[in-house]
Amino acid sequence: MMTRIFAAALAGALLVVNAAQAHGPVRLRTEHSVVLNATPAEVWEAIGKFDDMSWHPAVASTEITGDGSVDVPEVSTRVLHLKADSGDPTITEKLIAHDAEKHSYKYMIEAVDVAVLPVTNYSSTLQVKDKDGKAEVVWKAGFYRGYPNNDPPPDLNDETAEAAVNAIYQAGMDALTERFGKAE
Repeated sequence: MMTRIFAAALAGALLVVNAAQAHGPVRLRTEHSVVLNATPAEVWEAIGKFDDMSWHPAVASTEITGDGSVDVPEVSTRVLHLKADSGDPTITEKLIAHDAEKHSYKYMIEAVDVAVLPVTNYSSTLQVKDKDGKAEVVWKAGFYRGYPNNDPPPDLNDETAEAAVNAIYQAGMDALTERFGKAE
């Protein structure tokens, strides 16, 4: 009797361990913010257009695809052509929400080679808030690593995905700080 109880308990424990290992990756999150020496309207004018990512140093050009609509959720899609030594790496993003009054837009990546950006199921919000008359830029995202299964290769694991997104966000914040100055 004890042997059967022990065997059942051991089998149950193994099922729990296997289920935990089979779970796969967890959603990763990041958020960057900076308060700039400019008004929210000035900064929104520079970064608030979905069809213009020229403010970001990694983006060579932005192309609107589909019917050409800009800042219209569910219709606007952009292709970011990235600066690179060779080839034409791109990221295709779709606008999910746009609120000019709140100086905010939300978008998701529809297509990207994980060699360009090692993430999947990426969505992001870019917002300019009023902080005592100065512009606070808040850029946040949720995403999964580039490899959806267990035991990812080093170039597609959680740490690599987080590092890549954080580097992009930091480069954008640094470019805005250089352009507008940091509020004191």
